[in-house]
Amino acid sequence: MTTKTVAQLLKETKLQEVDIKGWVRTFRANRFVALNDGSSINNIQCVVDFENTDESTLKRITTGAAVHIKGELIESQGKGQNVEIAVASIEILGDSDPETYPIQPKKHSFEFLRENAHLRTRTSTFSAVMRLRSSLSFAIHKYFNENGFYYMHTPIITGSDAEGAGEMFRLTNLDAKNPPLNENGEVNYKEDFFGKETNLTVSRTIGSRNLCHVFRESLYFWTYV
Repeated sequence: MTTKTVAQLLKETKLQEVDIKGWVRTFRANRFVALNDGSSINNIQCVVDFENTDESTLKRITTGAAVHIKGELIESQGKGQNVEIAVASIEILGDSDPETYPIQPKKHSFEFLRENAHLRTRTSTFSAVMRLRSSLSFAIHKYFNENGFYYMHTPIITGSDAEGAGEMFRLTNLDAKNPPLNENGEVNYKEDFFGKETNLTVSRTIGSRNLCHVFRESLYFWTYV
């Protein structure tokens, strides 16, 4: 039995025994598990034989719980999917407390999701946005690569103030409230990690100019997460 992803199983036409891991999107009627593992924006339905499943296990199948399911891929009896999994066994790998897990199966505001950024990509909206960004980024890189461009990584950490806003993104391991001072009463950056005042660059253009003297066609990207 080979472990497969949700994306692979949704494309399968061959009925077979399957082994899959993922997290629960929804669990309804004490029987139907909508399972996702990040490989697809779509879920696969897993049908639990609740009459022959321990009640304590059923109570632990909650939204957000991580599970390991073994069963048989069969033709779906319902609408919305071609195949589903008839569950033979289900193991709870990680519990999710419905009282505290924030991403429940309901509509959430962007403000709420911003406060729970570590889980927001489990929602359909942010999952779709990230997949779209991935496809667009790949298409851009593919285009430039096929047209003779080189993808370059210009310096991210610099001692240059560039366009005058570098201090907004200062990098230091000195105590901000009680930094060491030099004899002039100024912050002694010689004791800092880099031995000088450093920050995240606010301009990659400076670095790219150096590369242009060697590589006729060069490409660099700003990446915001």
